[in-house]
Amino acid sequence: MFSISSLAVAYISIGVLVVVLGLFIGLTYNSLVQLRNKVKEAFSTMDVYLKKRFDLIPNLVDVVKGYAKHEADTLQEVTKMRTATQKGDLNSTIDSEMKIGDALQSLLVVVEKYPDLKANTNFLDLQERLSKMEEEIAFSRRYYNGSVRQYNDSCQMFPLNLVAGLFGFKPYAMFSVEHEEERKVVNVNL
Repeated sequence: MFSISSLAVAYISIGVLVVVLGLFIGLTYNSLVQLRNKVKEAFSTMDVYLKKRFDLIPNLVDVVKGYAKHEADTLQEVTKMRTATQKGDLNSTIDSEMKIGDALQSLLVVVEKYPDLKANTNFLDLQERLSKMEEEIAFSRRYYNGSVRQYNDSCQMFPLNLVAGLFGFKPYAMFSVEHEEERKVVNVNL
């Protein structure tokens, strides 16, 4: 008859526990990597739309310049914000893009003063393209924030947070409105 000693049972139990723990850590690590890559992909998608807007701004500024020569401060601010946009870490890019949004709002206020500009076909085309671009940026921000939420939830919920802490997975920042006035409805009639 075959008899297993208690020492053998203990070794088998420890071996099974090590294998299960190893599988858990490996699967959790892979899951966190996948979610982190989804956040990076979401940011990259948003970055593409921000780049398109970035490229559209000089054309918009040039059209407005012809009509608003004495509004140089506002135009310089928009151009300065565009130039100052730096690609680097995620937080600095988000901050720079929020400043560009503020500068574009100022530009649209200047446009209100010039009825001829609002009727200019080049301006109307650029305005339409900018409007569509802002919609795409808003959609990509929602996608980014959803990806960040899912990733951050995984990094913070037990027991996944143990593996996240062990391997240095850090939460990402959400893309949010930083200035209270941006939460208010803006009525711009162009």
